[in-house]
Amino acid sequence: MHRLRRAALVSPFLLLSLLTGCSVDEIRGFGFEEGVTSVNDTSMALWQGAWLAAAVVGLITLILILWPIVFHRKKSEEFPKQTQYNIPVEVAYTVIPFIIVAVLFAYTARAQNEIKEVTPVTNQNVKVHDITVNAFQWSWQFTYSEVGPDATVTGTPAQPPTLYMPLGERVRFKITASDVVHGFWVPAFMIQIQNIPGVENQIEFTAQKLGTFPGRCNILCGRQHSQMLFDVKVVTPAEYQSYLESLKTEGAEA
Repeated sequence: MHRLRRAALVSPFLLLSLLTGCSVDEIRGFGFEEGVTSVNDTSMALWQGAWLAAAVVGLITLILILWPIVFHRKKSEEFPKQTQYNIPVEVAYTVIPFIIVAVLFAYTARAQNEIKEVTPVTNQNVKVHDITVNAFQWSWQFTYSEVGPDATVTGTPAQPPTLYMPLGERVRFKITASDVVHGFWVPAFMIQIQNIPGVENQIEFTAQKLGTFPGRCNILCGRQHSQMLFDVKVVTPAEYQSYLESLKTEGAEA
């Protein structure tokens, strides 16, 4: 019986994954996968809860629409009874949406505060890698501060750059722009932060899964906006150090 129950729960996810081409984890996460980064861990429950709340509200709304269609169709020429000032109903449809919005706001504020928390530069007790992400029309520059100002990788629309991150280690990103407002967006990481000229935004998180993840600008920034692409490559800490050493060597040769 227990196995039948589990099969009944899993089968809808399998059916959806076959129809959409998504994995079961992505279906469960409504398009996102758990455990990819520390941001995913913080945001996933909020993301799932918001969709479930929307589904419940949508179902109740659908029932309220279908109920009068099915049960209150015209049965005679007699004018129907008119009801006015149903206080309990009016209180319910005012209070319930307020409670839903308040709960979602509270969970959103808590998740946002966790995601925005950045280790102070003066805190030497925590190992944090620093990477500056500068956006310009129409590509990206990644500067690995621990190597030096010369360790900068600059992309072009024709050759999008690759941003390297070490697995399981904190990375503090400094987000800037050279010209107009851009958007640093890595969909799989559930993050988006604006690159604003003259402003340094920051975000810190840990990558928890090896692989290459596509990123792009998600703010309309000009004629070649669609070509502002990049990749984020999560590698082992040893591979990351080797990559930094290669940047240091290239800088010395230049």
